[in-house]
Amino acid sequence: MDATLKKQLEITATKVRLGIIEGVFNAKSGHPGGSLSIADLLTYLYFAKLNVYPDKPDEPSRDRFVLSKGHTAPALYSTLAQKGYFSEEELKSLRHIGALLQGHPCITIPGVDMSSGSLGQGVSVAAGMALSAKYQGETYRVYTVLGDGEIEEGQVWEAAMFAAHYKLDNLVMIVDNNGLQIDGKISEVMSPYPIVDKFKAFGLHVVEADAHDFDSLEKAFNEAETVCGQPTVIVMKSTKGKGVSYMEDNVSWHGAAPNAEQYAQAVEELTAHLKELEG
Repeated sequence: MDATLKKQLEITATKVRLGIIEGVFNAKSGHPGGSLSIADLLTYLYFAKLNVYPDKPDEPSRDRFVLSKGHTAPALYSTLAQKGYFSEEELKSLRHIGALLQGHPCITIPGVDMSSGSLGQGVSVAAGMALSAKYQGETYRVYTVLGDGEIEEGQVWEAAMFAAHYKLDNLVMIVDNNGLQIDGKISEVMSPYPIVDKFKAFGLHVVEADAHDFDSLEKAFNEAETVCGQPTVIVMKSTKGKGVSYMEDNVSWHGAAPNAEQYAQAVEELTAHLKELEG
């Protein structure tokens, strides 16, 4: 990856993380852990990969994105704000009554292609979007992010089987493999391992990636674009709570908001990192 682009993506991802913390703190509730683990991924998608248009959010030719793990909406909202779909000030009213940004993605929000939150359903809709594009001769691509705890849902595997059967090579599924879900380690709650082997058995092309390395992400998504006749799943290894020291790999931050002291520490850490990146 070009060094200038990579540095800009790192700067933007840090701003996305600051937005996540801002939103969850002001809401006094939400899901920071899994939001932080996909901040780099969403930054890469929206600032280096997706054909999307903030000034024309409903442009028919746009690529589609579905956040199947809808509880990590703070990450999507912060990314969309950075992209210019709406003001960053909106993040401060996250989950407030009557506000634009509610606890899970809603299709009425500019830039949101699917209301999601019921785990397993987002990926199913994404597969339907991809099939629709095939039927209509459209060239847009569909991307969807799933949690590794989410893939314990049977509906995910029905969607995978469907996508493989219809040869949806315009569909890319991304599994955020941070190893933790609300009740603990995924390997102990209801192990979905071996994740790679299972998706291969369902007929998908599988790529592994590092969720916090933009070179690795670029390589994975570029490979996905070369695959014909198969949907692709990118299994990316990530760290829950990435970027905030006390949240990293800590399951208690799956669905909890920081208090004032914790908020200040998170902002301090991320701001220091941002200043370092900006030189």
